Amino acid sequence: MNPEKRPVQEFVISDVLWAKIEPLLPVREKKVHPLGCHRRRIPERQVLNGIFFLLRTGGQWKSLDATGLCKGSTAHSRFLEWLEAGFFARLWEASLLDYDELKGLDFEWMALDGALTKAPLAGEKKRRQPLRPRQTRCQAQHAD
Repeated sequence: MNPEKRPVQEFVISDVLWAKIEPLLPVREKKVHPLGCHRRRIPERQVLNGIFFLLRTGGQWKSLDATGLCKGSTAHSRFLEWLEAGFFARLWEASLLDYDELKGLDFEWMALDGALTKAPLAGEKKRRQPLRPRQTRCQAQHAD
């Protein structure tokens, strides 16, 4: 096995987890090209492995090309397709229900907070001060 691809195996979805995720995926009708010239669709499990890999590592879509899981462009287009179909919302809900069964969710303890502020390290805008008063384009300044 290639030593560079060994760490990626840690991010592969287990069979038990896949059995819970697969029914949540949107049903896609099979389309056959009239000339029969399209490549086979990459399996959903393989693409989801790539998406979860990116979510865990914080990498970019194109970084998937080097992992051997799937192409970054395939993962990104499938991510957008599934996002529009509501798959990730269903996955989130099912995950919360499973966690509630295992550990229990205490809604009395939970809180929600949010704020819309400037980024803490953004700093002030540093604009260069003009050396003379503003003028519009092709407009001469008055002598006085």
